[in-house]
Amino acid sequence: MSQQHLDQFIARVGSSLNDKSFISLTLGNYKGAEDGLKNIYAKKIQIKREDKVSFTYRYKTKDIVKNYGVDEALTLIREKLQEGFRFGNLFTTSADYLLDTNKKGEFFLRESSPTSNKTPDTQHDKTKNRPISSQNKAYLTELNITDHEGKVFKNAQDKYRQINHYIDILSPLVKELPRKDVLKVVDMGSGKGYLTFALYDYLTNVTNRPAEVTGVEYRDDLVNLCNQIADKSAFGGLNFVQGTIEDYNQDDMNVLIALHACDTATDDAISKGITANADLIVVAPCCHKQIRREIEKNKTVNDVDFLTRHGIFMERQAEMVTDGIRALILEYFGYKTKVFQFISDAHTPKNVMIAAVKGKVSEAEREKILAKLQQAKSFFGVGTHHLEKIIGL
Repeated sequence: MSQQHLDQFIARVGSSLNDKSFISLTLGNYKGAEDGLKNIYAKKIQIKREDKVSFTYRYKTKDIVKNYGVDEALTLIREKLQEGFRFGNLFTTSADYLLDTNKKGEFFLRESSPTSNKTPDTQHDKTKNRPISSQNKAYLTELNITDHEGKVFKNAQDKYRQINHYIDILSPLVKELPRKDVLKVVDMGSGKGYLTFALYDYLTNVTNRPAEVTGVEYRDDLVNLCNQIADKSAFGGLNFVQGTIEDYNQDDMNVLIALHACDTATDDAISKGITANADLIVVAPCCHKQIRREIEKNKTVNDVDFLTRHGIFMERQAEMVTDGIRALILEYFGYKTKVFQFISDAHTPKNVMIAAVKGKVSEAEREKILAKLQQAKSFFGVGTHHLEKIIGL
């Protein structure tokens, strides 16, 4: 009979989780072997639109929270009751169930009227006020980020967060730009256009700022796809063109963006922005091969060569030196620069962003920057940085 009552209790827990009548569960009167454990409290939550059961393990001096799938949770509840918990209290909207033990340690089940008929909010993921909403966005649907109801697909959650993080970074920079009749933006190496679409949407529909955004992409199929999506989205000021960063020219751009352009393609993009006197240049570099070859070729002896004899440290130093010199060159041309992490390295190791806002620089400051540039190159064994070569320094 004891086993039958335990089975019935577990069945009640399972059915309440499935029919959405579950409110909460408590396991108590612990007599097991685990030191300090007193109770387990369980509640139903949703994480990325999946039902989970959250267990709070209460000890004398701490709480530990773990989340489980429904089937795993049911198995654990049974195990915990068999391993030392002497009672379980299940609250549902239809009834309360108390699984208790008698003096012989046998389970018996009692049912009573429900304490409450309201289920708690199961949303574990807090709704965030994102700059790019998922609702009524044709381009997000066409790019397989959302379904037709505006719900973000589970496998696209990271991409959707990245898009919004990108806009969060750009929005304060864009707000500081001089007002133009039309803000002209060029996104070099736009790829499938996730971030290009989002930026155009943000500029025109959130900030109500007239904008012309051009995505430059080498692959014809992606150019055609993105132009089709732009048409479906009624984004009249958004256009994608086929070309390379090196060959594309636009003298009247206000904003130059190049995310994850490989190796010296980032330098080509920065050079285009400087030449066009762009108000804002934003790049997220990738593959710092040119400077690494310079460092390895020259084998300069310095105070950090004990690090660079290891390949992984050499790679990291090449990245820092490459981007540090890029920032110096931008400052030489009057840009105020910031170098920071773009996205978590859980998503990509290439996560450094350089943002440069056009300002002014005196000749005296330029001389200091040039001196610092030469010192850095000499110390690290760099003959020529590609950007200084193509920009004419």
